[in-house]
Amino acid sequence: MKSFRDRNRDNRPRQPARSGTEQSRPRDGGHPVKPSPKPDERNEIRAQDRSEPKPTPRILARRDGVLPAERLPLILEVAPNADYALLDSGAGQKLEQYGPYRIVRPEGQAIWQKALPPRDWERADAIFTGDTDEEGIGRWRFPKTPLGETWPMKHDGIDYLGRFTSFRHVGVFPEQASHWDHMAGLIAAAKRPVKVLNLFGYTGLASLAAARAGAEVTHVDASKKAIGWARENQEMAGLGNKPIRWIVDDAVKFAEREERRGSRYDIVLFDPPAYGRGPKGEVWQLFEDLPGLTDLCRAILTPKPLAVVLTAYSIRASFFAIHALMRDTFAGMGGTVESGELIIREKSAGRALSTSLFSRWVA
Repeated sequence: MKSFRDRNRDNRPRQPARSGTEQSRPRDGGHPVKPSPKPDERNEIRAQDRSEPKPTPRILARRDGVLPAERLPLILEVAPNADYALLDSGAGQKLEQYGPYRIVRPEGQAIWQKALPPRDWERADAIFTGDTDEEGIGRWRFPKTPLGETWPMKHDGIDYLGRFTSFRHVGVFPEQASHWDHMAGLIAAAKRPVKVLNLFGYTGLASLAAARAGAEVTHVDASKKAIGWARENQEMAGLGNKPIRWIVDDAVKFAEREERRGSRYDIVLFDPPAYGRGPKGEVWQLFEDLPGLTDLCRAILTPKPLAVVLTAYSIRASFFAIHALMRDTFAGMGGTVESGELIIREKSAGRALSTSLFSRWVA
């Protein structure tokens, strides 16, 4: 039986690592074919519709070498700001401010009581109810004026579109801002060309932050719809001239091909789900398959890499588990493995809402 954290996070709109099917996530996928070249799709690359040999299971062995230094626990915090704020939380819900809109959504981590009075919660513009069908924006209730699917938003000067999805999400995970800022700093400090691979990239905020900082970015997601949203965000942000490859593909299969053809990256971001099924019945289980994917991320690094960042939303363990995995995987490479939790600081009573675990290796 899954823990409450797993039940709460499993429906995040992220593609399974072996996925091309929707299951409980708003994903497209399937067996994408190579598209006819179109001017407006010059940066989007789909997985080729070709038969591939069945991959040999990755053989893992503990690496020799000194383990990287460690820093833990590291708590990365997002405070209220003009673009986003966690206004209040409690009783299994959270009240957020996204730009002009107040939004109420379920939050299983909020096991305390609300600090703000009911009148503040009643001023919400959109409330996720989960009591109707899953098409379009059917799971949202709008107490005031009915709102469209999208609305303009901003993060640190990057414009993008917020979205009301049928799985309670809004097209961005604000707690990831700590990773985006850290990555942008590494790119700027490198003072050389930097290549970034964003696996399970979703709607592209991390990719846009990396591209704005000066990196060449490869963004991979199994969902054609998510790639479409990400491309919209690129245009919305005025970053259409930045070098971003938008690739519709299975994240693991893409990374395996990159290893075979010798493509290498300075920074790799990956955020795999807890569980997923692929188009041919492949099963992804986080605890069973994460070691192989982590090893693969090491294998596609450049000789002078900068970082590898793992985020784990749905996991029945403490961050010590993924911390140990990352240190073992990057043995002999020096650097530091930093692990802990991503949190959002609440505006009303100052409480910390934990959203996910993470572990990152930094050279």
